[in-house]
Amino acid sequence: MKTYSTFEEIDNDLKRFKLERDIAWEELRMTKHEFKEDLQPLNWISTALKLTGKYSFIAMIRKWLFKK
Repeated sequence: MKTYSTFEEIDNDLKRFKLERDIAWEELRMTKHEFKEDLQPLNWISTALKLTGKYSFIAMIRKWLFKK
């Protein structure tokens, strides 16, 4: 446990703790917002299209390289 010698030290620590709490709260809000965006169907479609495009590109290269 920390021992304080002045009220100024106490005030500084209280301000620091408040700022840390505010930062943590904002990070939590941002995480919630990002999670909410990730669950939107449009993002699912976008991800599926990206994966399909990558797979198609790889399949085309394999077909071209291993052509008999």
